[in-house]
Amino acid sequence: MTNLKKPCLFDSSTYDNKDSGAPPYNNEPILKLSSVDISENIIREQMPDILNLLLIDRTTSTSKHKKNIIWATQNYIQYGQKHYTATSQIKPELITGDMGQIIMPRVLKSQFIQKQRTKSKAEVFTPTWIVKKQNDAIDANYLNDDLETYIKRKWLEITCGEAPYMASRYDMETGRLINLLDRVGFIDRKLQRINAEIDNKAEWQLMVEKAYQASYGFEWSGDSLLLARENLLYTYRDYYMAKWFEEPSNSLLKQIAEIISYNIFQMDGINYIIPLSNKKEKTFKNQLVLFDNTDSEKNRITKGIRVKIMNWDTKKMAFFDKAINQNNQ
Repeated sequence: MTNLKKPCLFDSSTYDNKDSGAPPYNNEPILKLSSVDISENIIREQMPDILNLLLIDRTTSTSKHKKNIIWATQNYIQYGQKHYTATSQIKPELITGDMGQIIMPRVLKSQFIQKQRTKSKAEVFTPTWIVKKQNDAIDANYLNDDLETYIKRKWLEITCGEAPYMASRYDMETGRLINLLDRVGFIDRKLQRINAEIDNKAEWQLMVEKAYQASYGFEWSGDSLLLARENLLYTYRDYYMAKWFEEPSNSLLKQIAEIISYNIFQMDGINYIIPLSNKKEKTFKNQLVLFDNTDSEKNRITKGIRVKIMNWDTKKMAFFDKAINQNNQ
């Protein structure tokens, strides 16, 4: 098992891939990678704006009023009925300070919690070798694309959990970090090509942003969604360091975090709505009967809040269900 000590966001000394038996990246000096379990405390202390971005819900937020993703699970209710119920927003103060350890990757959760979540939400995670095989099968059709065509091709990971099909930072079965050259997510593949083909920093950043803008994923559970967003942010950090041998600046990380906050979103994948936003309402309808007028009661389910995503070509938000229908036509 890898060292799971929480790292400083800008400290590459916490984990050395020498411990994993992996070779150096591009035969350069051994690259040091971030830990599996990412510290919300450190992100909040060093870059509170980025933690806010990783928690925001773009569908329900407006320019004047920001709203966060919700828990969408009762796994945390023991910490308080008011703030940790399924429909409560995940606020920075609820997952930092003394509560800084409550959100962790599935592989680090207890077996009881893992089984409970599998039973209640069919939550399972796919082994890396299966992710590789499936992504390989799709990717084989596009290996001859030029770089810009390749990175701008849109991918979507449905019910993404911690987003292994997007960025395979660690093995979902063992919790062990994966060396950069062995990562198999579709964002990994895009960044691997960018690192190999682009040597100008400004161009590199532009191409990476395009790669992230073309990569989408959705998830029901708020804790898994946050982990997915963190994984994508740290994936950017890992490839940046592999290419430039320095830490990315706060402003660069913030640009990537903003894209992530739009593209990795919370959604009920059956109904294309914010989880738990559809409610049962009692309605009454006057029903004529032979001898008397009585009110009959029945339940009506509201449609819920339709999820919106960013169309980066137009720089406008669009309903997910509408965008999917248009692309399928």
